[in-house]
Amino acid sequence: MHVLLASLPIGSVIAAMAIFRWRAASAGVLGLAMALLLAITTFGLGTDVHAELGPGLAMGGALTEALFVTTTILWIIFPALCLYEMQARSGAFKIIRGSLSRLSDDPRILALLVAWFFGLFMEGVAGFGTPVVLVAPILVGLGFAPVQAVVLALIGHAAGVSFGAVGTPILPQMAASGLSGLELGRQAALLHTLLGGVLVTVLFLMASSKRPRLCDSQWPALATLLFFTPFLTLAWWVGPELPTVGGAIIGGSLFAFIVKRHGAGSDHPGPTVGEVTQAALPYLVLLVLVLVTRLMPPVRETLRGVEIEWSLFGVFFGRVEPLYHPGTLLLLGFLLGGLAQGRSPAELVSAMAGAARRLGPVALALAAMLGLSRVLVHSGMIETLAQAAAASGGLWPFISPFIGVLGTFVTGSATSSNILFSDFQRAAATALSLPAAVLHGAQGFGAAIGNIVCPHNIIAGAATVGLAAGREGEVMRTTVIVCIIYAAGGGIVTYLMARGGAAAS
Repeated sequence: MHVLLASLPIGSVIAAMAIFRWRAASAGVLGLAMALLLAITTFGLGTDVHAELGPGLAMGGALTEALFVTTTILWIIFPALCLYEMQARSGAFKIIRGSLSRLSDDPRILALLVAWFFGLFMEGVAGFGTPVVLVAPILVGLGFAPVQAVVLALIGHAAGVSFGAVGTPILPQMAASGLSGLELGRQAALLHTLLGGVLVTVLFLMASSKRPRLCDSQWPALATLLFFTPFLTLAWWVGPELPTVGGAIIGGSLFAFIVKRHGAGSDHPGPTVGEVTQAALPYLVLLVLVLVTRLMPPVRETLRGVEIEWSLFGVFFGRVEPLYHPGTLLLLGFLLGGLAQGRSPAELVSAMAGAARRLGPVALALAAMLGLSRVLVHSGMIETLAQAAAASGGLWPFISPFIGVLGTFVTGSATSSNILFSDFQRAAATALSLPAAVLHGAQGFGAAIGNIVCPHNIIAGAATVGLAAGREGEVMRTTVIVCIIYAAGGGIVTYLMARGGAAAS
């Protein structure tokens, strides 16, 4: 009975969003209200659990934790939106996509350049649905059918979602698990690197009805190698901020160079190298800032020496390193890059105002989801669910990526999926004596691929290409097959990694 009740808050969020199509913020508030009610009346928060505090202080402490983490995540989202607003208004995106589309007339290579490398680039620097709504219209403009364009945009950005928006999805996992960004990022990056070729191949084949020849296989193989080599290297040695954007910039540049040298380029006029460099300045500034702060030990340790830390009643905690925080680097990238582009202070302020107008619903949704997560943890409901999950025994590592998929499907965000289920994955790992880092990596991996079946992403992408209402199902019927295959592959690899890790310990 307790297991059923413990699952009700999460179940209510799923039902509200998947069946009744509520917004994430509304569904989160409903789930939070239900969690608070059950925490007090059934699970004894403030009476049996943290009894010394009483219900009021126990609830207040859990919600304080949630608001603190919400603030740290919004500190990334806000400058990322500022950067997006500035680039969109200045026409920089048009220059960047123009430089990509002129390289080839082959729709399959165009799909790799735009849906894969450019989509991953946008995921790395902006995230939060930006790649789909930006890439799908570009593909339609290049001659792809609307349904095809949305499918390609969805599949193309998925592998980078685990590290989207300068590593944002990793933050709630760090808060829930106590593991470092490197430990978490390595696991997710390894899964994507082992299986990402599936996404590239599917994208390449779906881009054209032309019967593929054996010699054509060089292009998806090359795109896979060029993206995932820097992707895994950055995740393994630098941290979760750069794998997606770094892999896209390095891999995309090399891929474009090889395409041009191969003679596949078109003669269509396009922007000059100087114009492209000017348009990409904020991202180049950001890249330099992240590399300097992550790879130079004196700088890194100086920045990490400034921290804000608090605790309540010895039970509730929060900690952030403001100078080392990705949001601070994003803000500097926005300001310094904008000034280097010649943007006036008024233009920068205008972009910030536009970003601020979009922040309200995001803040409410994050706060509600995080509040739900922290109440579930402190009341013991997550522990109850984890003990029930232990009944699956050795199957749990295979199932764990699908939990990440489920979270993204119903919340529309890999970050929200990780907020909802990272504590659950940690508790399940403890209950089953499995490596926590491996299960958290599977969670982040599943949350990423869940983006291609998320109704919110599909609807948003369909709207940008003028797809008639009701045709979204055509998109999902394709992406759901890809999602199941990719998540199942991740489940098999996670199973092998988890059993190997458990045996070694």
